Amino acid sequence: MFSTVTGLMNYSEQAIQAARYIGQGFMVTLYHMNRLPITIQYPYEKLIPSERFRGRIHFEFDKCIACEVCVRVCPINLPVVDWKVGIDIGKKRLENYSIDFGICIFCGNCVEYCPTNCLAMTEEYELSTYDRHELNYDHIALGRLPISATEDLTIRTILSSTY
Repeated sequence: MFSTVTGLMNYSEQAIQAARYIGQGFMVTLYHMNRLPITIQYPYEKLIPSERFRGRIHFEFDKCIACEVCVRVCPINLPVVDWKVGIDIGKKRLENYSIDFGICIFCGNCVEYCPTNCLAMTEEYELSTYDRHELNYDHIALGRLPISATEDLTIRTILSSTY
């Protein structure tokens, strides 16, 4: 008889403990129901990157003096600078400039140390392709200005500071 009473008390304590856990879980659920959703519908809604966001690099061919500072400060020696000395002016003349964004770590050292400010970080972050060789941008592709997320009227922009 004593073991039956003890078992019944043990069972009732466990039932009360289980009800307490269910109540705590329900309170967490009610707390989260008052929040706004964080999920965005990506192709139709885009977050606006912050001011110091490091996206694709923009290159201005006319400003570059082929000093190769960007290659020396890059941790992986990524930018490829082809130049030759112009006989008529006796200075370096830039022939080609390219960056492979499949390898780039977007550290921003090349932009920071460029003496002529011919490199700049953009807010473009959609660089995905099916072929990795398409990520090798030459000076023509690097000179293309990206479409800003705020200027694209086909999508709804959401400020990232609200999240």
